[in-house]
Amino acid sequence: MNLQVNEIFYSLQGEGSRQGEASIFIRLTGCNLKCDFCDTDFAEGKEMQADEILDFIRQFPCLWIVWTGGEPSLQLTDEILLFFKEAGFRQAIESNGHKPLSALLDYTVVSPKGNVDYARKINSKVNEIRLPVQKDDKIPSIAFLPEAEYYFLSPVFTEEKTSTKANIDYCVEQIKQHPEWRLSLQIHKLIGIE
Repeated sequence: MNLQVNEIFYSLQGEGSRQGEASIFIRLTGCNLKCDFCDTDFAEGKEMQADEILDFIRQFPCLWIVWTGGEPSLQLTDEILLFFKEAGFRQAIESNGHKPLSALLDYTVVSPKGNVDYARKINSKVNEIRLPVQKDDKIPSIAFLPEAEYYFLSPVFTEEKTSTKANIDYCVEQIKQHPEWRLSLQIHKLIGIE
């Protein structure tokens, strides 16, 4: 049970409905998309055994794992998820939704990128749809997305503050027009934590 791991860190969940909760983030390498706004260097990593990861994360006083990437569904298997579940961990995933997600996950976030038509193929209810948004992006109707408990618009943060502000303002205006959506700001970027 090997995984290609980019990094493991302990922090607060920065966005979505679990915002502010302590979590262990395991960022896996590799992605099937090339988003121009992606803020993550996930191409490099090292191979780790599942038990090696478990030994490392036991130092943290938290039982929430967030599998992220890249695209974690490219590597995660039910065998790996069951291994960490049996060790007492609850597990969330942040996925682009191109691959089916395991029923062993405790919390699922699907963040469709670009043309979201593919997201309609997700055949199970997810906890969150978290849509990254830049000014003037077309916001899809939630009728075209998988069933979810929460639907979030997440403004893309850029190095240029005026662009970030424009993205936030655009999301706010869209939510006022379409109140079925909620705003999810990346508080980890706002308060300067990983």
